[in-house]
Amino acid sequence: MKSEIYFSVKTPIGIEVRTTVQYWEYLTIFKHPIMRNKEDIVKFVLQMPDEIRQSKMDKEVFLYYKQSDRVYCVVVKHTGKEGFFPNCISC
Repeated sequence: MKSEIYFSVKTPIGIEVRTTVQYWEYLTIFKHPIMRNKEDIVKFVLQMPDEIRQSKMDKEVFLYYKQSDRVYCVVVKHTGKEGFFPNCISC
């Protein structure tokens, strides 16, 4: 079923970030096709970020940065101890 949890990752600041199969497909087909098949990178950035910044525009949004073959930025909206991907997942 497409509404089942596709993956769940705990960040170093204790936020459990989850996404469903359906939402991940939406993000990687329509919003950010460059991220297709890059689930492992997203999980790695969330688990081992070099830096976490709070958005200046929305205090519930956090940007997780990781330098690897390039700089990755995974954007997560926090709601309590849970997180989800808003409209952007990579910068």
